[in-house]
Order: sequence, then structure tokens, then C-alpha cells
Amino acid sequence: MSEAGMVLGGTQREFLTFRLGAEEYGIDILKVQEIRGYDPVTRIANSPDFIKGVINLRGNIVPIVDMRIRLRLGEVVYDEMTVVIILNVGSRVVGMVVDSVSDVLALDEAQVRPSPEFGGAFDTRYITGLGALDDRMLILIDIETLIIDDVMAIAGETAGAA
Repeated sequence: MSEAGMVLGGTQREFLTFRLGAEEYGIDILKVQEIRGYDPVTRIANSPDFIKGVINLRGNIVPIVDMRIRLRLGEVVYDEMTVVIILNVGSRVVGMVVDSVSDVLALDEAQVRPSPEFGGAFDTRYITGLGALDDRMLILIDIETLIIDDVMAIAGETAGAA
């Protein structure tokens, strides 16, 4: 499990939970700046398909990542439950589109299981573990690593095009 996914000093960590399709995910609540309803974005030419575009958030241009597309989870449907979670990751502000936000959960060490090994079948480096709470299972995502990798890839493409 990565350092980002560990419980510090045996204390609980809080995760914002959200849904993508039938699955429930969790991210470190300390990375969340705000939650907004989904509004149309300004598309950026030649950007990867999971980059929906950008929004102007109080004078800051914020890239918006559609997590359903980014994680290859099938058809994307935007409805009244669709939200954008605005994150502060790696000194950048980035938004991610999710199907809905559930709640904030506190998990301790005993409730966080290591990420299973899938033998290279798919990329698990962004999964820090699985959170177990009663009958719920959360996929805990290292959102900072995931988003920074995406933003750096886009910055590289932009620099290469200049």
C-alpha cells in the first residue's frame, strides 16, 4: 500500500466516497476543495478523451477529468446527480466528474485491506486499497498520483505541440 493510503499512527482517515456506475470509490478528503454540480466545459482541441475540457473557477482555469472515461468504465451519462469534485493535488487544482457523491467515511487500519494483485491484467498502481465497512466495499484511489500522471501527460503533449 502506498504512503498516501496508509492510516497514520493508528488513527482514522476520512474518505469522500463517490459512485462510478455500480462501484463505490473513496479518495482522501484532504485533497477535496469543493463539490459542484456538473456544468458544460470548454473543450480543448487534441486533448485525451478523458479530459472533458476546462472551466473557469473564480479566475482559475481548471482542467476537468471524466473519471468514468479515465478508468474505462463504459458509457458516460450526465444527469442531475453528476457532480464535479474540485481537488487540490500536487499544487494544482483539477476537477473530476463522477456519477454522484455518497458521503464522508472514517476508516481505521483494520478496515483498509491491501489492493489485490491481478497479475498485470490491469493497472492497479492508483488503487491504494479496499475499504471495508459493514456490507460496503470501497475502492480507495490514490487520486494525487492518478491526476498528477494525467496532468503531466497533458503538459508533455502540449509542450511537444509547441
